[in-house]
Amino acid sequence: MPQPYDIKDPALAALGKERIAWAGREMPVLKLISERFQKEKPLRGIRIAACLHVTSETANLAYTLKAGGAALVLCGSNPLSTQDDVAAALAADGISTHAIKGEDDATYYKHIMSALDIKPQLTVDDGADLVTTLHTRRTELLSDIIGGTEETTTGVIRLRAMAADGKLKYPLIAVNDAKTKYLFDNRYGTGQSTLDGITRATNILWAGKKVVVAGYGWCGHGVALRARGMGAYVIVAEVEPVRALEAVMDGFAVMPMKESAKLGDVFITVTGDKHVIGAADFALMKNGAILANSGHFNVEIDIPALEEMAASKRTVKPFVDEYTLGDGRKVYLLGEGRLINLAAAEGHPAAVMDMSFANQALGLEYLAKNRGRLAAGVYSMPSEIDDNVALLKLRSLGVAIDTLTQEQHKYLSTWQEGT
Repeated sequence: MPQPYDIKDPALAALGKERIAWAGREMPVLKLISERFQKEKPLRGIRIAACLHVTSETANLAYTLKAGGAALVLCGSNPLSTQDDVAAALAADGISTHAIKGEDDATYYKHIMSALDIKPQLTVDDGADLVTTLHTRRTELLSDIIGGTEETTTGVIRLRAMAADGKLKYPLIAVNDAKTKYLFDNRYGTGQSTLDGITRATNILWAGKKVVVAGYGWCGHGVALRARGMGAYVIVAEVEPVRALEAVMDGFAVMPMKESAKLGDVFITVTGDKHVIGAADFALMKNGAILANSGHFNVEIDIPALEEMAASKRTVKPFVDEYTLGDGRKVYLLGEGRLINLAAAEGHPAAVMDMSFANQALGLEYLAKNRGRLAAGVYSMPSEIDDNVALLKLRSLGVAIDTLTQEQHKYLSTWQEGT
């Protein structure tokens, strides 16, 4: 069994409990699921290892899984995303938690190994580090695995690559593919929280800034939309023709990074890929350009190239590193190139994480009920779960919708009627 916890300071627990309760006010769907789980215990006796951002919203998911009867161990999915008071509160409430904000890479992977020490039957991941560690360093545990869930775009990409290589050994549900996740969490959550993180770190005025958004997936949609709403002039850099065309039709300037590098005041990466902004781009940037990443891993900005180009580096304020290039220009990297919304702010608002984590909880319940029936592979969220989450969210907002009549159902299921 894993050690009970490895956190920064147990004395922070009281503050963390207040923060968790505040987030819980905005998570009515997860509360309804938790109440049902408390009665039905669909996860009774099941061991779960979860690698997630240890935030107040995640804590509410952890309590839901515990209410369902699970034995849970939680570790952080990013070295800078942990809220230390939340980690302390979870540990105080008997949830084995291994996460410290600012931990180094060695500690980060030690915490993942600690989570795996529970010998999990279900896994919950955000970025697929836990799953890949399980498949490479703890393969003796694979035989006990029922299945798992993956939260984010980057993790789903990695899992599908594993499946394509024939390396994935158990079924995983791509929570990120749920409409009630990506249409809301990725777009509205990432859009708002990314600008929040950059604003907290820098206190810049967005109005009038030229903001370059690298990637126009649903996260890019949200960032571009919110930046424009704050008065910025938004430029989109893309590699996929359809997404680039969509950005044009949405009213944004679209151009290659080598062109936008000359113009941008703020650069935000949300691609899930590596070295989207590199040495050739740094060489073209204005003095004072700000670089931020809101993709899962700190590889979207080529930090080693920036380090090599820099004549000097200093930290000018928390989460702001100033790189002085050989010609005297200064470039500012935020949050060490890690998820800026969690490094410098509090991540997505609880109201949007309510749906994402409802999908996580119901996805795990689905896997437990279908134990042994699913082959290894990556699965989309069942549509009935997706629709149920949306309906519960609407009800919590006091919104009612129409239902189809029998005549309408029949019309939609037949082909004979026409003009």
